[in-house]
Amino acid sequence: MDVFVIRGGTPLSGTFTVNGSKNAALPLMAASLLTDEPLTLQDVPELADTRNMRKLLAELGVESETGDDSTRFSSDPTGPCHARYDIVRTMRASVCVLGPLLARRGEARISMPGGCALGERPIDLHLRGLRALGAEIDLESGDIIARAPAGRLRGATLFLGGQFGSTVLGTANVMSAACLAEGRTIIESAACEPEIVDLAKLLTAMGARIEGAGSPRITIEGVERLGGTTHRVIPDRIEAGTAVCAAAVVPDSEVRIVNYPADALMAFADRAAEAGIDIDITDGTDPMRTKCVVRRRGLLKPVTVTTQPHPGYPTDLQAQLMATLCLAEGHSVVTERIFPERFMHVPELGRMGASISRQGPTAVITGVKNLVGAPVMASDLRASACLVIAGLAAKGETTVNRVYHLDRGYQTLEARLLAMGADIERRDDKTAPVKIGAA
Repeated sequence: MDVFVIRGGTPLSGTFTVNGSKNAALPLMAASLLTDEPLTLQDVPELADTRNMRKLLAELGVESETGDDSTRFSSDPTGPCHARYDIVRTMRASVCVLGPLLARRGEARISMPGGCALGERPIDLHLRGLRALGAEIDLESGDIIARAPAGRLRGATLFLGGQFGSTVLGTANVMSAACLAEGRTIIESAACEPEIVDLAKLLTAMGARIEGAGSPRITIEGVERLGGTTHRVIPDRIEAGTAVCAAAVVPDSEVRIVNYPADALMAFADRAAEAGIDIDITDGTDPMRTKCVVRRRGLLKPVTVTTQPHPGYPTDLQAQLMATLCLAEGHSVVTERIFPERFMHVPELGRMGASISRQGPTAVITGVKNLVGAPVMASDLRASACLVIAGLAAKGETTVNRVYHLDRGYQTLEARLLAMGADIERRDDKTAPVKIGAA
């Protein structure tokens, strides 16, 4: 099992190019199930999650061929409809094949999804939406079994709001399914995230009729069939925000970020500016693919942050900003409204000398002068990025265990940080200097 060994305190300098979005790419890949024609996706990141999605699609009769910067998907409509536990358990986003399978093949059998341990994340909203479209849904041996009576779904008006707001993957599932349903579908309380807008752009290019993507109400007019197309995946806003935090955590760093999706990160940029982090846009021709220079203005300042559904502050950048705020002068307050239990990185930051107290969904961070290198354990994808950022700033050596979590969402992150001057290396845990906890 690999670990990162980081010797902190070295300023970062150079260029960081943001890859295609993991969270956008997975539903886009699943959309290949909706058509018999080839679908080509550009800028699909090479990650553990995208590799697992290709494996899952292969089991469902979708062949994929990867070139230098694109992947071509070809689906057999007579392929299997069973997404098995062995693959689905590796990533929660596997559930996004449910809507396309049901819409195109009339049935789907999907194992209950796995993924990061962020607390309860039920898929009842997905199932509620598909039931509203006429699907018959049962649970058998840990599998969700969904069928479309007479082979086709029917349009409906439905509400997708939940306890913690709208559901991104649920919106993707229902929107994809509704494209081939008979009649009109209106999704109220739809997710507004950029990844949903990107999926709608792809589906529209395939022949779907969709209006309102990016707003809380999406209207879909069902069509008989969808065709193939070529589509470029949007940049990964979470990777971009992670790069900003990494650039800001060590004094005298200056990083140029290419492919920075400024239009998708306004809430994050607002909090970063309040904390004393400059994000200077140097090329804003395309607001989703800008170039910028990141540096910090003197000492970091404390801020108050509350995660919210888009366009609010993204939950997937909560941990990374918290690592940065550990070095701010004063008291910062971070409240988690999407996944209230998403604080597994807090005790690990404490091992590095951070001063953080938590009360329910709120954490209060009292800035310290320095973090100290220590062996720490990554618990999920974004927590692992948080610990890497902390390690870049810490005095001494930090060993981040279980970086397989990070490999799910960041492509060769250590090599890209190394190219900007970071003292970081990947090792097998048997050769790392210190290891804690169980493997």
